[in-house]
Amino acid sequence: QVQLVESGGGLVQAGGSLRLSCAASGHTLSSYAMGWFRQAPGKGRESVAAISWNGASTYYVDSVKGRFTISRDNAKNTVYLQMNSLKPEDTAVYYCAASLQGRLTIRYSDYDYWGQGTQVTASS
Repeated sequence: QVQLVESGGGLVQAGGSLRLSCAASGHTLSSYAMGWFRQAPGKGRESVAAISWNGASTYYVDSVKGRFTISRDNAKNTVYLQMNSLKPEDTAVYYCAASLQGRLTIRYSDYDYWGQGTQVTASS
């Protein structure tokens, strides 16, 4: 069983930056693909970024390209999401997730383990 814990969320002004971390326990993440999803009030859960098990492949939803960066440190069993130039429309609860498949995926159903989420609010 893998436990995922997100941290780093908070309230920032539009244009600011935050770095989310997702720390795993219970199992090494080195063979898992990882993803960050977000859910805004009244909306469905959206894939924001994903990374393959070895970091060779990444994905970003169009609305965050050039502003967000996903990375992983398998030695620390941690995945990160660096978020720059935040916009009010980025406001949501952000979740990290782990997929046993290992290869890059953005499908919600491909992810086996989920964190509890961390709130990100970008004020205008």
